[in-house]
Amino acid sequence: MRELPFELYRAAQVRELDRIAIEDCGIPGYTLMNRAGEAAFNLLGQHWPNARRIAVVCGGGNNGGDGYIVARLAHQAGLQVRVLTLADPEQLNGDAQTAWQDALAAGTPITPFSTVSLDDTELLVDAILGTGLEREVSGAWRDAIQAMNAYPAGILALDIPSGLHADTGTVLGVAIHAAATITFIGLKVGLFTGQGPACCGKIHFAGLDAPPEIYPALHPACWRYAGEDVPGLLPLRQRSAHKGHFGHVLVIGGEQGMAGAVRMAGEAAARCGAGLTSIATRAAHAGLQAAVRPELMFQGVETPEELEPLLNRATVIAIGPGLGRTDWGRTMLQAALASDKPLVVDADGLNLLAVEPVFRENWILTPHPGEAARLLKMTPNEVEADRITAVEDLALRYGGVAVLKGAGSLIASKEEGRVALCTAGNPGMASGGMGDVLTGVIAALLAQGLPPFAAAKAGVYLHGLAGDQAAQTGGERGLLATDLLPFLHAGVNPKLC
Repeated sequence: MRELPFELYRAAQVRELDRIAIEDCGIPGYTLMNRAGEAAFNLLGQHWPNARRIAVVCGGGNNGGDGYIVARLAHQAGLQVRVLTLADPEQLNGDAQTAWQDALAAGTPITPFSTVSLDDTELLVDAILGTGLEREVSGAWRDAIQAMNAYPAGILALDIPSGLHADTGTVLGVAIHAAATITFIGLKVGLFTGQGPACCGKIHFAGLDAPPEIYPALHPACWRYAGEDVPGLLPLRQRSAHKGHFGHVLVIGGEQGMAGAVRMAGEAAARCGAGLTSIATRAAHAGLQAAVRPELMFQGVETPEELEPLLNRATVIAIGPGLGRTDWGRTMLQAALASDKPLVVDADGLNLLAVEPVFRENWILTPHPGEAARLLKMTPNEVEADRITAVEDLALRYGGVAVLKGAGSLIASKEEGRVALCTAGNPGMASGGMGDVLTGVIAALLAQGLPPFAAAKAGVYLHGLAGDQAAQTGGERGLLATDLLPFLHAGVNPKLC
């Protein structure tokens, strides 16, 4: 078992890696299948060392072949194992047929699947459907997956949880909810984004001793980002530094009744190292907000003319938190767009932009799927059906850098021509204000001189990491956006942690 690689591939690309290993490197396909089965069996022993009664549910393709090998190895190790088939093994082809024949010859019990046959099982192994699935799961296959999910035993998924789309992370009708997933040859994008994280449990990778030279032939669909460059991006500060060295963030927003959003964005910017942070908001609540957080410079702004001096002094403009869609919000956005300063646009800034699209190179857009759908003139379900394509389209259509938030947030850069995927974060962050905090984090990193793609990646990672740390301290349920601030402060000082 290896540490997870950073490269993420689509299913067709992993099949091509398989082909290169078999045809160009001369590794027999059944050798690779045996290595996959052995890696899965070893993981089974590590995760569930006390499990003695195991059911391996096998489908009709190579994923089923992997399952037959796991079952044979478990049987030979003296475990009580049985294979439950959803496809007639007599109809198997190629390496999967060989795996079935070897399991049969070893005396492994093999019977058709039934819910009754799950009784007394301590562990289930999902070897039903692999990465080639493109249509909704139905019939006996659907019934089996539902029965496995309902059964009170852990599930180990082989290569991918059955029913999960390998490219998009969407569930095709129904999908296995595994406690652990072991995937082979190359990491599949769908394991890490959309509904993938909810289905996979802990993800493990087995490269099957495939030669390293097979990988450079393919350009990954995207790259997993885990903040590996953050210490270099945020070095210790010079002792002679002053606030002018670290940029001036101007946050614009806070329509009537939404003052908290703009304050959270501003406070996040300050906590993440911006030298100065100003807030342009409705005059009615500017004074009250200043009393609560005196380090932020609140300005009551009602017209574009009143905003102009603040725009001129800013290094970076963040607009959208609590902005609203009234005439005030529209005029504030128009004034910000007329500036040549770098922008971070979120929330109602994006909703207004969807009505009157603009192309710009020096900005970062941070939509959730609903906002992305409005920007792309499609439905949220269509966005979630292929998140990578959606975030790439956002960057191409609007320019600059796009962040598609959600489980497995994606960051795309038109200039960089690549997509990063961040796995940090947790369901506790599905609460009001989290996006406002992210806006402030990214704006602060931009103000401190990080290039836009780096600022967006690092901001998403630090935000997710802070959410994970806050959840570890107090739990996911009831997690507030402001709970992240102490952890963000620590996160942007990595050499001190």
